[in-house]
Amino acid sequence: MKQAKLLGWLSAIILAFFLSACQNADNKGNKSAEADQPYTVTDDTGKEVTFEKAPKTVVSLEPSNTEILFALDSGDKVIGATDLDQYPEEAKEIERVSDSVHINTEKIIDLDPGVVFASTTADEGALKTLEDAEIPVFVIQSASSFEDVFGDIEQISEVMNVKEKGETLIKDIQSQIAEVEKKVKTIENQKTVYVEMIPAPEMYTVGKNTLQDMILQKAGVKNTFGDQVGLINVTAEEVAKQNPEIIVTTGLHENPVTEIQERKGWENINAIQNDEVYLVDNDLMGSSGPRIGEAVELVAKTAYPELFQ
Repeated sequence: MKQAKLLGWLSAIILAFFLSACQNADNKGNKSAEADQPYTVTDDTGKEVTFEKAPKTVVSLEPSNTEILFALDSGDKVIGATDLDQYPEEAKEIERVSDSVHINTEKIIDLDPGVVFASTTADEGALKTLEDAEIPVFVIQSASSFEDVFGDIEQISEVMNVKEKGETLIKDIQSQIAEVEKKVKTIENQKTVYVEMIPAPEMYTVGKNTLQDMILQKAGVKNTFGDQVGLINVTAEEVAKQNPEIIVTTGLHENPVTEIQERKGWENINAIQNDEVYLVDNDLMGSSGPRIGEAVELVAKTAYPELFQ
């Protein structure tokens, strides 16, 4: 996905080295430039977006992108966000320009940001209105894997002209995950986990090809519905039949742990009998941003606390 930036010249040999690095850039074909020079970055629609200089103000239409911007120390540049932006704490104070479905183009145009980070699911008509108003729109596809998250960080760091910070952030996340994997590698019998993303009566969990399932895998636990794909609507009977050793709820319910513990027909589930029902931050488990390492560590600590003492 993204590419390295020319770092200038010191000698003919160093110049040749960096020119070679640029020629072997990622499959996004992104172009960058030295400080104070125009540079071009390609978004996930294949559109090349050119910046005369690093954007001083930003509108983010996806919470994960907002988190990435803050993690890159560019959070102070975000002047518009969605109603769903809750992390970090400072994000709650940013002016709302979207309910995550409808985009308030008039408000964004009034804010006149240096760039709008949008998702591939955003209203194309609204995005065109912004482009017609000569506001740069950079579209990023929602991440469905860890590599996608790393790719998003690379893209946003290039747009904000802080590529080195992006590289450092990715390495830090990868190191955090690697440390967890090293610890859980010693587990012979992985614990089974049911993750309740949406509570009863319309219960939803996650299967493979989701970030949440990858978080579970990295944490050394077995997803009870890992043989299915995507977001899955399940019944109480199906969960009881799986008999998970651990139940994780994201808390979209009043007193979620108690509600699950008292759920009719679940009395004999191992997780209920052994008091292994845990509340996990919904934003953390549902995030496709830079906190995936935190999510992996949290799940692993929940399942195998003895490994982290």
